[in-house]
Amino acid sequence: MLSTDPIADMLTRVRNAVAVQKTEVSMPYSKVKQTVAEVLARNHFVTKVEVAGEGNFKMLKIVINEAETNAPITEIVRLSKPGRRLYSNAKEIPVVKNGRGIVVISTSKGIMTGKEAKAAGLGGELICKVY
Repeated sequence: MLSTDPIADMLTRVRNAVAVQKTEVSMPYSKVKQTVAEVLARNHFVTKVEVAGEGNFKMLKIVINEAETNAPITEIVRLSKPGRRLYSNAKEIPVVKNGRGIVVISTSKGIMTGKEAKAAGLGGELICKVY
């Protein structure tokens, strides 16, 4: 099945895995998905990101949490959609739950958190918010 919004598909897979208390989730690989997942890993919302396979059949495996521990993700929401893109300049990047959550933003310097984009003075497309 070909998804029109692969990032939304990735976030839904993670959201569903958290809801049924799975510790990991696999999905078809793309570089954008890997970068978003690595931003989540850097900010301790997922434990580990791995790429398995080779060629056209790569899979992205995201370890959400270790066994016998609770998932650090409470809420993960797609902000910019294919039918309605959301952009923000550096001064107007939203803050999630008084700074306890993050906004993932796609800037001209790559995908990063809203805090990193604000520090660099960059705006861009709001990808998702995680809490």
